[in-house]
Formats: sequence, structure tokens, C-alpha cells
Amino acid sequence: MVTVSAHVATTLARHVDHMFGVMGNGNAYVLDALERTTDVLFIAVRHEAGGVVAADAYYRASGRLAAATATYGAGFTNTLTALAEAVQAHVPLVLVVGDEPTSGPRPWDVDQIGMAAAVGARTYTVGRTDAAATVVIAVEHALTYRVPTVLAVPYDVARLDAGVVPTVPEPRLPAPVAPAGVFAERMLEEIAEALAGAERPLLLAGRGAWLADAGRTLGEIADAVGAVTATTALGRGVFPRPEFDLGVTGGFGAPGAMDLVREADVAVVFGASLNQFTMRFGDLVAPGTRIYQIDTAQAATHPHVGGFVRADAGVAARRILAALGEPAPRAAPWRESVAIAPLRAQERGDDHAPEGALDPREVAARIGEMLPADRVVVSDGGHFIGWANMYWPVAAPDRMLMVGTAFQAIGLGWPSVPGAVLAKPTATVVLTTGDGGGLMALADLEPAVRVAGGRGLAVVWNDAAYSAEVHVYGRAGLAREPMLIPQVDFAALAAGVGAEGVVVRNLGDLERLRAWALQDPEQRPFLVLDCRVSGDVVAPYQHEIIRANTPAVADRE
Repeated sequence: MVTVSAHVATTLARHVDHMFGVMGNGNAYVLDALERTTDVLFIAVRHEAGGVVAADAYYRASGRLAAATATYGAGFTNTLTALAEAVQAHVPLVLVVGDEPTSGPRPWDVDQIGMAAAVGARTYTVGRTDAAATVVIAVEHALTYRVPTVLAVPYDVARLDAGVVPTVPEPRLPAPVAPAGVFAERMLEEIAEALAGAERPLLLAGRGAWLADAGRTLGEIADAVGAVTATTALGRGVFPRPEFDLGVTGGFGAPGAMDLVREADVAVVFGASLNQFTMRFGDLVAPGTRIYQIDTAQAATHPHVGGFVRADAGVAARRILAALGEPAPRAAPWRESVAIAPLRAQERGDDHAPEGALDPREVAARIGEMLPADRVVVSDGGHFIGWANMYWPVAAPDRMLMVGTAFQAIGLGWPSVPGAVLAKPTATVVLTTGDGGGLMALADLEPAVRVAGGRGLAVVWNDAAYSAEVHVYGRAGLAREPMLIPQVDFAALAAGVGAEGVVVRNLGDLERLRAWALQDPEQRPFLVLDCRVSGDVVAPYQHEIIRANTPAVADRE
């Protein structure tokens, strides 16, 4: 007998090679069919949210569609925060879930379709005669709109005989968005003219430029007009000439680099949404700078944009490069008149903060000097995200994964590790997490250690507090007690699931990392550095948030 679940598993296996999740009543038959009839690798996590997070991280690091699975009811509701993050971050994945029987809900069933819709995910429900076709529709939707989709298998349908798995069409995917109409074409010509005539041109690229594979063309544009380049946090490494690149803009950027950005007279933005953090809450560029934006959004995403073209970054970049032709040689291009490399240097900290705990800036800088060059950094959410972003450079956008940032969530760090490890099996995966988020996701410490082994490393910024809240609301005079966390020994917790834990109280304790990095990954353990850092040292990006939010907080007092 070939069941509906076999139709789902067999068809999905044509489009994914990994599935992450937790087995339960509602998805047991799909997982059985997946194991028995396909080559898809199932990776068990310990919390349903972790399944979605791992699939999310797998996509971000590999560019390949991934799948997650959970049972119905409580299993499904556990996925919602991770599902909302994937929606906000435009991550295509398929979440296979059990659902209420077609006869109607049982006492433990909930409106899963409504809940998924509430966070922005569409649900496709399979039936006995259309399961294979429905899988293709769900895959097509996920890839077309870069959004997670939910594939629901009703409990009383999962075991039904559905006959031979039919041949179904491949997903139909849209072509890259091309500039449409005379206005868009003329705007691209205007952008080319503005760049050619600019004295201090700047190109800024985001994740959209990476997804469009626009890096090489953008490098040619920068060379043609002598532009300085910069990226968003999710676009780092897009430009091919690091000697002319200022690094990440916004609160993660070095002060000298951000000062130079404000000198630009023309800035062209490719594939970046220009959110408040990239734009430093409006202060990234000077008031006189002409800003053009190219993005697949329906309209400009920041009020400072003076010219907008809706287009795929790669398509638009090629049009602009063609329009530039052969610009007249410049006697002294802007980017060659300044020393870029020193401007990218971040400020170092002291060994210890005044109250005696480690200065996280110096800890981050020292760790950055010891990490293997072939690395992927995965970041949980929290105040500490500044340290990895400032001091641990990576080679490309698919090597810095900030799962949780889009939805402003914490507690998604540990399950990011298995997804990143399987996407980049030769790299070292480095997790950066806080004590708050680390405790929240603790169930998935075990699969992180199990899957990553010696290719995994975690840095826990342990300051016994929810520091982002302390820095904003504590400063506003709110009670600090709810913002504090009893000191937790993450090194001991790590040892409990087979990792090696090191409590880092002095910079000399980091020498274990140096020795670990030199070992054969097949012989070394997963390493957890429990860094006892000061909560009084505020990350520069957090200062921007404090300035933006403190008046609003004060107004509510």
C-alpha cells in the first residue's frame, strides 16, 4: 500500500535533501515514509521551534530549500516564533505538520491555518488524491515568494492508500524582476549619470545583491566610477575588492568608516531594505547625499531615498554598467585618496571592565584572532550581536547567519548550529549567544553538539542579565530585578551533553580556543566558551537604539 504520507515524502524528496524536526503522532507516518523510501536526511532536534530554525539556517548557509516537521497541536504552536522569524527574513522552507482530521477538530486541535496566516505563512493541506501536486504547489510558493509554507497532513488522511505516486510538474519559478516601463529605464540612466559625475560615489549592497549574484557586476561599477563600497550586515563580502570596502554600515560599522560614508555625494543601494539599523536611525548619510535605491520591494523603503527602481539587483546592475560605457578617467578617484583599511578598525577594549568582569570588546577581538578562517558564524538575538558582527569578519553573506534578528527574537541560537553545519560541512560553525537566549533554547544544545561535533564552537556572553533591556529600560529608571538572570554555568551544562566547557574569567582562559582551533576537527570536541563579561559595556549599535528609544520611554513615565 502506498499511503498519502508516502506521496508527500517521495515528492518532497525531489526538492529537499534535509529535514529537521521532532517526531509526534501527526507526522509519524510522513517520517516513516521519508526514512524508508527516500534519501532525505532527517535530523532530530529536541524542540519543534528548533526544527524550523535549523531548516532556516540551512537555507541561509546553503541557498537550498530545506524542510522542517512537527506534529499537530502543541507541536505546531511551538514552531510559531521560529516560523515568524523565517517569514520576516524571507526564508523559503517547507514545514510539514500533522493537522486535525477531516471529520473536525478534537479537543487538542487548534486553528493551525489561522495561526500560520497570523505570522505570514500560507498553509496547503493535502488530500488523498492530490498529495503530490499539493507538495509541488507548496514548494513553488516557498521559492517564488521567498517565504516559509506549511504543508498540512490531516490525521485521518496520513495512512490512506493513495495508489502509485503520480508524475507531477516541476515548480514554476519566476524570472528575476526586470525594470518595467520608461520611468524605470530613465531612472537607471539617471543613476549611471549620477555615478559618473559624482566626486565621492558610494555603493551599498545588501542580501538582495547576494541572492541576485550581483557582486561581480557591482565590483565592475565600483571600478568604473571609483566608488567606495559598503554593505549591510546581511550583505558582507558581496563586493570583490576588500581594499576599497568599508565593511558593514550602521551600528556594527567602525567609527572611521561611518564618518567616510557621510562624505559621499551620491549613494546607490542595491538589494538592501535600508532598515533603521543599517541607516543608523537616519544618520548614516549626510543630508546633501543623493540616494538611489534598487530593490524588489514595491516602493522605496526609506524616506531619504530620492530615486527608486523596482528591479532585481543583478539585472539593474548590468543595465547601469552598460549605461556607464567608458567613463572618463579620473585624476584621483575618491577611493584612492583615502586609506580604507585603517577606517575599518574597531575600537578595542580593556582586559577587564571597572567592576572586574571581562570587557566583551577585548574578548571578542581576541576570539576573532583565534577562530579558524573557514568559518560560519551563527548568531542568536540579544545585545551581544554587536561583538561578533564587529570583530569576527566572514567571507560572504552565507557565512553570517543572524536567525532571530528579523523578528527581534532571542532563543534561536543553539538549533541554528545543526542547519549551518550540514550546509557547510567543511567549515567551523561558531555560535554567538547570550545567557538569556542560551537558556531559552537549551533543549537544542544537545543536537548542536551531536551534529556539529568538533566542527562546532559556542561563545556564550554571560553577564547575568537581559542586557538589551537593562541598557534601554534600566537607564530609564524601570525596575532592574526582572531584567537579571542568576549566574549560570554553561560550561557544566555543555559537559552534560558531551561538549567541552571552559569558563572564561581571564583572557588567558581563551588559550584553550587557540589550541582547539589547531586540532583536527575530527578529533576535537564541541567547545563552549562561557565568557563572564561585563554588562556595563554597551555595544555601539545599542547606543543608537538607546538614543532612539529613551525619549519614548521617558514620555511614558
